[in-house]
Amino acid sequence: MDKLGALGRARLRQGLAQALAWVLVLSALSAVQATFECARPQALVLFAVLGAWSLWKVFRPIEWPTFRINLQHLNLTPPRRDQWMPLLQDVVRTAGMGFAILVMAQPQSSSSIENMTREGIDIVMAMDVSASMLSKDFKPNRLEAAKEVAQDFVADRPFDRVGVVVYEGESFTRVPLTTDHRVVLDGLEGLETGMVEGGTAIGMGLATAVNRLRKSEAKSKVVILITDGENNKGQIEPMDAAQLAALESIRVYTVGVGTVGKAKSPVRMRPDGSFIYDWVEVNIDEETLQRIAEETGGRYFRATSGAKLKEVYEEIDTLEKTRFNVFRYNKRTEEFPILGWLTLAFFGFEAILRHILFRSLP
Repeated sequence: MDKLGALGRARLRQGLAQALAWVLVLSALSAVQATFECARPQALVLFAVLGAWSLWKVFRPIEWPTFRINLQHLNLTPPRRDQWMPLLQDVVRTAGMGFAILVMAQPQSSSSIENMTREGIDIVMAMDVSASMLSKDFKPNRLEAAKEVAQDFVADRPFDRVGVVVYEGESFTRVPLTTDHRVVLDGLEGLETGMVEGGTAIGMGLATAVNRLRKSEAKSKVVILITDGENNKGQIEPMDAAQLAALESIRVYTVGVGTVGKAKSPVRMRPDGSFIYDWVEVNIDEETLQRIAEETGGRYFRATSGAKLKEVYEEIDTLEKTRFNVFRYNKRTEEFPILGWLTLAFFGFEAILRHILFRSLP
């Protein structure tokens, strides 16, 4: 029983020694994988071989003659140097082999220099805010649906300059061209009917948007014109504004908003400023909107619901993509030399233990 107990304690000491070595090795492995990339990751398979060797060190057969000699000292506290010094040697040797495997994996650090130039797009959104945009064929109405989809469109284009033009019977610039999309989103959120004289001046709205883009140096200049009716106000005809856009190489995407048939629309205003609604035939001057798009190289879309309006903006987003030129230079630096020096340090220490300190043991 004394022999079996001594054998168990010997294996326990050896197991603790190997566990300590693996704590060092796995800590180094974790730090390497978290910080660097390995040029030869296949070398890490050798850790399986090292693990098998460690298990053999713990569970290998112990020669009884050596065992009997050590039994003389099993109950000494603290244990003699001839018990713990060989274990220290095993810790250093196993850790050294683990670090040697890391060296063979060839860890590298990388740094990249990226030079990005973009071919930006300047976009002006010309929004009809006439009273008919309060019609309830969209949820909750045309204007709110158009604002929501326009805000999503702007949020998805972080690299472009965007401006907002508002028109009813007259037109004005709500937000000038800017890359500050927070300002654009706030400008869209605050849109409401009655901001200027009533009516629908499509030509005036388009002309104001074109004027905003006239001095732009962007490679691509775009107007998204949204309306739900016919031009009935203003001093500029829609096709005259379209010709101005064509001269300035501005593409105009026209969007007709409204269901087919009748829609519940405002027909009169009460003294308190609220509207009385009734069913009204939806009349959109699609022919003029198509001609504007053709004249400027754009496209006409008809949105009969909120979902269709979202699809229209998604298609425009696909047609007008910001183009990037990217130059990327990657530099890799070998990081294994420091691990190599640590490996040599472990093996050097192990040699000192074996050839100098162990030779002096009694």
